[in-house]
Amino acid sequence: MKIRVMPQAALKLAVALGLPLMLASCGSAPGAGEKNAASTPPAAVSTPSAAPAAAPVTPPVSADPQTPSEKPTGNNALVGPGTDSRPSAKFSFDMAPPTDSKEHYVEWMVANRGEDPKFLSEHWDRYQALLNNHDLLNEQTKRAFLLTPREEFMRRISITHSYDNNFIDIGYGVTISGPHAVSHMTSVLDVKPTDKVLEIGTGSGYQSAILSHLTSNVYSIEIIPELAARTRTVYDGLIARGYSEFADIHTKQADGYYGWEDAAPFDKIIVTCGIDHIPPDLLKQLKVGGIMVIPVGPPAQQHVLKITKDPGPEGTPVISRTDIYNGRIVPFVPFTKLQNGVVSGSHNGGSGRQ
Repeated sequence: MKIRVMPQAALKLAVALGLPLMLASCGSAPGAGEKNAASTPPAAVSTPSAAPAAAPVTPPVSADPQTPSEKPTGNNALVGPGTDSRPSAKFSFDMAPPTDSKEHYVEWMVANRGEDPKFLSEHWDRYQALLNNHDLLNEQTKRAFLLTPREEFMRRISITHSYDNNFIDIGYGVTISGPHAVSHMTSVLDVKPTDKVLEIGTGSGYQSAILSHLTSNVYSIEIIPELAARTRTVYDGLIARGYSEFADIHTKQADGYYGWEDAAPFDKIIVTCGIDHIPPDLLKQLKVGGIMVIPVGPPAQQHVLKITKDPGPEGTPVISRTDIYNGRIVPFVPFTKLQNGVVSGSHNGGSGRQ
């Protein structure tokens, strides 16, 4: 899940009002003056209840601008901590690090996952903040957060900010969203091991990485070709090092508004950009009994909704909505779209409004 920088005036207003800055990346053009996007042009597929208000999020950490030299490379040199750590224990869905103390967590993760004690210490501290803020709402999402090395999805220039509660530049004009937003929205999905999950907006790959610790059926769509390619390289590099859970992430470059029909239906869908209606194709591809989490509302005034699609009389599904932040407005940038192969405009005002 990723986000694009919102206009400066809107950012200042949001910070002044104490709004959570979950500006997800669902479909904005690279290089735009905002941070939030997540749709994509059809292309190759790679297969290798309400909660308390979120804690305030600080403005984005600045980083050097995207340069032409930042292209996917064989070793993906600009992303991750630059180490070659290899898990000694193979991942399984019953794998769970200890949570009784930081010392035991770090010791277990070093022994079983081969990760850096410094990042693990920061990982634990952010976990405690998530618990205190009620952003981790079920046991499986707690475990997924603790097992996912966020630093592996960061650009090296920002690596020291891996566990800050910020939205941070990942290049191509987009950012990785903060751990509070990711954790809260994922918790609301309540993913089970047998669920098939669709993510709209791959971004850095961190959101999908979290999901891959919850289910072996993760599908993710990204609009920016270069970012989609780089993130696929990140996944493949981690798989080669022994993170077998990331082999369950299927990626595609496409306009996420239309979902992933060939892989549908989905038990759960998560959307990380704002739109003024529920995309009809996404609702159609959601199973009866399924859950979608999506920001819905006018530009920069969305509410993050939990959409449930339950069986109704005579086989007609009943659609229900719950605001996961209890009415708090959460500003997301628009869900942009592809027109003639170019990212342009947004899907706001589209047909099939729900």
